[in-house]
Amino acid sequence: MNNNYILGCIDGASLTTAVCDYAAWLAGKTGAPVKLLHNLEHRPQAPIADLSGSIGLGSQEELLEELIKVEQHRSRLLMEKGKLMLDAASQRVESKGVSDIETWQRNGSLQETLIEHEQDIRVLVMGVRGEEHREGQLGAHLETVIRSLHKPVLVVNKAFAAPQQIMLAYDGQEASRKALDMVVSSPALSDIHCHLVYVGDEQSAESILAEASATLTRGGVAHQLVHLPKGRSDEQLCQYQTEQNIDLTVMGAYSHHPLRDMLLGSLTAKMLQKTQQPLLLLR
Repeated sequence: MNNNYILGCIDGASLTTAVCDYAAWLAGKTGAPVKLLHNLEHRPQAPIADLSGSIGLGSQEELLEELIKVEQHRSRLLMEKGKLMLDAASQRVESKGVSDIETWQRNGSLQETLIEHEQDIRVLVMGVRGEEHREGQLGAHLETVIRSLHKPVLVVNKAFAAPQQIMLAYDGQEASRKALDMVVSSPALSDIHCHLVYVGDEQSAESILAEASATLTRGGVAHQLVHLPKGRSDEQLCQYQTEQNIDLTVMGAYSHHPLRDMLLGSLTAKMLQKTQQPLLLLR
């Protein structure tokens, strides 16, 4: 398989099908291959010695052997379950017209796996939550992964629908300029009508929107300019998204000011919690 693939992370949760469908959509638009990853995390278990330490020596040795066999059997079952999920996911992506597909099962830290292979990832597609999370919760690794990678991350939170309109949340900062460049350069986004949205005071709005608009115009991207008054950016953006039937929001992820994020709360985290549509995030 060639490099620069669309990487879909699957875990069998309810959003796995949507992850497959969005990965297939991106592959169809860009011509990139798809790689499907199932990552087996090392979850802490009660130490075997702790479970057998208070009984007699002979019995302890027998129990230790039995516990080791149980753990090995459990690991084999988890691997087999993962392979079955990957097979089903591969068939799903193939049914969408993608032929260049690879499946991949790894053990260990998801974050470390992704960082190790970051240079080969074109876009990472993840569900907003995993199989162990309730509705409204964020996946345990989601924010860590987004903060760690410098590749686009498409966070999926609903069944697939081909985007007809996108919203680019733009503030002129470095991360939002990267998002702007992606809208212009990506075959998946450049032919979709774009709502270029700035939240803030009127004085800054004109120059910031004009600069970004010029870039979109040069790239041939159909767009409209939107200035939303200063306020709670997450609420403003989510409300506009709902009112305008936006299918996908593109924005920079996290600021370079950890203290500000800690005191005021990160806009990225709030959008991940509140938005009803997928988010394409860039750092």
